[in-house]
Amino acid sequence: MASDRKTVEFLVEQMAGGGTVSTKEMFGEFGIYCDGKMVALVCDDQLFVKPTVGGRAFAAGAEEAPPYPGAKPCILIEADKWDDREWLAEIIRITSQELPAPKVRAKRKSG
Repeated sequence: MASDRKTVEFLVEQMAGGGTVSTKEMFGEFGIYCDGKMVALVCDDQLFVKPTVGGRAFAAGAEEAPPYPGAKPCILIEADKWDDREWLAEIIRITSQELPAPKVRAKRKSG
């Protein structure tokens, strides 16, 4: 089941205090980026945040589950937390700060 774009737009608004937040559609689901780093996924209208030491501590007790079959487990953020703008922005900020910068891919030569 694909995620609803309105759900994703709402989540991005809620996370806005965490940094520069954007999305990228991927196979009917969405990747959420903060300051250029993929920090979360929205799959089947559920929010999964990439696990980091600080993120796990901040979301103490949160369930971890894979966002799709074969994926590594992520922190599943329950929908009742989505309305807490400050909490959501903080977990995104913490996660973004702890994740490494994205690798720069070499451009392919044409010809």
